[in-house]
Amino acid sequence: MTDPLGPVTITPRDIYDQLVQLRSAVERLIDAEADTGKKLDDHEARIRGLERGRWPLPSLALLVSILALVLPVVLLIKK
Repeated sequence: MTDPLGPVTITPRDIYDQLVQLRSAVERLIDAEADTGKKLDDHEARIRGLERGRWPLPSLALLVSILALVLPVVLLIKK
């Protein structure tokens, strides 16, 4: 029977070293995912703050435009 790997020899130490590297990579990914969650929460809070700050602008523009329409009419009526 021939060896399917041919002249390649994989020792238990090689397997162990690869498992240690794999564990390290997975731990780094877990840490990166936790940081991503924190960044996402921070961005969400910032967006909510911007949304809260923007709603007065259209309201103010509407009030100014109504005033711009009403004021000339009032001045015309007073004459």
